[in-house]
Amino acid sequence: MTKTKVAIIGSGNIGSDLMMKIIRLSDTLEMGAMVGIDRDSDGLARAARLGIATTADGIDGLLALPEFAEVAIVFDATSATAHRANAAKLRPHGKTVVDLTPAALGPFVVPAVNLEQHRDSGNVNMVTCGGQATVPVVAALSRVTPVRYAEIVASIASRSAGPGTRANIDEFTETTAKAIEVVGGAERGKAIIVLNPAEPPMIMRDTVLALVDDADPDALRASVRTMVGDVARYVPGYRLKQDVQIHAVDEDEPLDTLIPPGRGRPTWKVSVFLEIEGAAHYLPAYAGNLDIMTSAALRTGELLAERDITAEVAR
Repeated sequence: MTKTKVAIIGSGNIGSDLMMKIIRLSDTLEMGAMVGIDRDSDGLARAARLGIATTADGIDGLLALPEFAEVAIVFDATSATAHRANAAKLRPHGKTVVDLTPAALGPFVVPAVNLEQHRDSGNVNMVTCGGQATVPVVAALSRVTPVRYAEIVASIASRSAGPGTRANIDEFTETTAKAIEVVGGAERGKAIIVLNPAEPPMIMRDTVLALVDDADPDALRASVRTMVGDVARYVPGYRLKQDVQIHAVDEDEPLDTLIPPGRGRPTWKVSVFLEIEGAAHYLPAYAGNLDIMTSAALRTGELLAERDITAEVAR
């Protein structure tokens, strides 16, 4: 089977982990180029040792590589600011772009929820690590009953938050909150990120708190469990930390700051506790926040490549 050639822009932790996943796991994707801006980065050195074309001249270097002509999909693992410039330079070349930054130039994609809706988009956005972990849970609740409010707290090891993550903290909260609404289906979303300095580093933990309309609690639990299983198919370390908690919303519980006035009160308060352990392909197992991004990007790239192969066969 002919594999689809891809390039990765960003030779840091996320780009390097994605490269190793493509090499070790993918039956449909093949590394065509690794792109960075630091000639001494481990990612570029590792790619070169593996016989992959490399450049330390960023997007301009990629465009100049002979291998670029064969690349069909470009993964951008840089930063929100850099992606805006990279996307503009890639656009005339007709490449499909999978954006792992919070730039959100294209539609949000969470593979277990809405990839089919955006298979023909030229630029898809992988939201954030917190979004990939929690939006599926909100979507699982939304398919049972309206979700009035959904709040997520992503707690990650401080050690797993590199310069790019720290520089994009504001974009993280804004992008994740928007995805909770746009993809998850909540009327209102809120996102919080915690960089936990504990030593030894803790693995990623995510909490979803949702206020929902009346529904069978067993149906809500079953929907969440099914969705967790769907995500775990491409993120093996993704799991429920404990059973889904559902409690009635007290009549005197103040919700004015969460629910718009005049909209009626939700019935249930749903709490979902998640844990994400990394596969340690390149990064340590505690870096589940990075692993879920690269795993989701890999799954997205593979499905987009299958679309292109199917279209080619049809022609």
